[in-house]
Amino acid sequence: MCTVILREEVRIPDGIDSLEAFRRWAKSDEFPEVGRFSFLEGELWVDDMPEQLFTHNSVKVEIGSVIHRLLKSDRRGRFFGDGSLVTNVEAGLSTEPDGTVVLFESLKEESVLLVEAAGEGYIEITGTPDLVLEVVSRTSAQKDTVVLRKLYWQAGVSEYWLVDVRRGRVEFDILKRGSRGYTAARKNDGWVKSSILDHAFRLTCATDAAGNPEYTLEVK
Repeated sequence: MCTVILREEVRIPDGIDSLEAFRRWAKSDEFPEVGRFSFLEGELWVDDMPEQLFTHNSVKVEIGSVIHRLLKSDRRGRFFGDGSLVTNVEAGLSTEPDGTVVLFESLKEESVLLVEAAGEGYIEITGTPDLVLEVVSRTSAQKDTVVLRKLYWQAGVSEYWLVDVRRGRVEFDILKRGSRGYTAARKNDGWVKSSILDHAFRLTCATDAAGNPEYTLEVK
């Protein structure tokens, strides 16, 4: 198999046929700076479409900024945004979620590890994060709602936040890990409780001064 060129700046080299090969590539200088790449159950998933501004990017930024501020205030853990590589070898998954929460308690117990680069800094989260966030887009619906839902559960992730605002309505679910899979936490007037963050949340949508969707993640 020769190198696959999706466009000039996105090149997939020969030999990305195993989890370890994907991880080596993802942590190398040759890994593309554009696009989203995942290795899931032995298959390489590629999404090089630009993010939709109002049904993906702005939702992700709102939720991530709220969780980041909350964790910083509570001093219970860290929020890592998209572009952070998350790997669980047992589940056969290596991907870049829209957001990842790692509690300090989990780091202390070593159920999740931060992996250092060969040069400097940390470049990968391995093991079992406490919470992951995915915002569904047209090109990620199957991956987010079916494949990752199964693999995050197999990886032991306690909460899977799944958001979909593509059809003009807000669908915001906190999926709780059970013995056989995830189930959506019960809502009360749109509010849903996170056991990991120890707060209840509600995602709402209004319009900004230009008439575009504007999302707010409320906390109580």
